[in-house]
Order: sequence, then structure tokens, then C-alpha cells
Amino acid sequence: MALKLALIGYGKMGREIETIAHKRGHQVLIRVGREGIQAHDLTGVDAAIEFTQPDAAFNNVRSLLKLKIPTVSGTTGWFDQISDLDSSETPLVYASNFSLGVNIAFKVNRYLAELMAPYPDYQVEIHETHHTAKKDAPSGTAITLAEGIIQAHPGLNGWELKPNSDVGKIPISATRLDPVPGTHQVSYESDVDQISLTHVAHSRSGFALGAVIAAERIQDLRHGSHSFESLLLG
Repeated sequence: MALKLALIGYGKMGREIETIAHKRGHQVLIRVGREGIQAHDLTGVDAAIEFTQPDAAFNNVRSLLKLKIPTVSGTTGWFDQISDLDSSETPLVYASNFSLGVNIAFKVNRYLAELMAPYPDYQVEIHETHHTAKKDAPSGTAITLAEGIIQAHPGLNGWELKPNSDVGKIPISATRLDPVPGTHQVSYESDVDQISLTHVAHSRSGFALGAVIAAERIQDLRHGSHSFESLLLG
């Protein structure tokens, strides 16, 4: 079914989402920039896709849910506040990364962590690289990877951004360079060898496609907060 969408945040990602949405037969009714949601009449919108900044995302999503607009949020750095939102009547889909490939990597990452857990000689580390305009460090994707490892690896109890490296915590290093593709690597290294899982994003198109797919699938959800991975892979 063709959807009428509101884009909350109309930067490079918002424009890419609009392009993908049009290709899939949807209409963008509203484009919200720095003027904010309150400056627009969102009547008739089937779903909102929110890609803004960590300090704005919570209030944006809360406002959309109050308007009973199903919402997809790809802004990272605020997910610890999701439990403070009321999604009891209107569904919310969120993700640290809407790339289909990354969400497959999340699942492989947990499986790899289960395989590596019995072998303490292998030290795990995460490295991520992004453009200099990215505000949060480490990235939400790196944190999601770390959380997946921690769930499957009983010898680990958290993560830390390097140069901190406490025992029992996953060290994460974050590099900001221009121009670079978004890259995430999970490495297990011992004295004898190294095992790595790497995802490299070649463009924003993969993230935009995932966000539009989430807006399509959210139409079948009644209420509550849902991770994109749960919709995509079960």
C-alpha cells in the first residue's frame, strides 16, 4: 500500500529516504527541518521517519506518538530513554542502524560471540569509523554490537570507549575522518590468529531503504516499541 510519510529531519539522510520512498511508490507529505514538528499539520500522515540529533529525538518521537502517528526513528544516542515513552497505543520502530546488511551482521555477531565464549585466550575489540559530522561516539551500531556480544559472552560485563580498557569490558575505538564509509569491525585476537566480522557501508541508500521498509511494516503493528531487527529477522 502506498503510504503518506512525514520526514522528521531533512538533511542528507532525509533526502535519501525521500528518494527511496518515491521509488517504492510512497508520497512524502511533510518535511520537517529546524522549525520543528509543531510548525506543521501532520493530519493524514500514515507514518513518520525520524532522523535528527540525539538531543532532539526523544521530544520528536514523544510528540509523534502523542499524535498517534506510527514512528520510525533512526537517530542514535538516546535509546536509553525509550522506556520513558508511551507507545502503548501507537507503534515505534527504532534501530541503531537500518541497513539490512548491518542487521544481519548483528545476528552473526551474537552467534560468533557464543562460539568464542569458551575461549578466553581471544580478546574481543570493536572499532568503528565515521565521518566527522557524526555527533555520538561510539556509534549506536558499535554499542549494539557490544551489547550482542555481552549477552552471549558471560565473561564480559560491559564496554568502554578507548583509551579506557578495564578488565571484563569490551574496548571500543571510534575514528572520525572525511570522507570515509561507515565501517564497523568486531575482532577476536589471540597470540596465534585473529577472527574478524566487518561491515562497510558504501552509501546512505542501505540505511534509507531499511527505514522505508520499517515504515511499511509498522502498519501491521498494533502498539509498543520494536527493534528493526525483530521485524526483519524475527
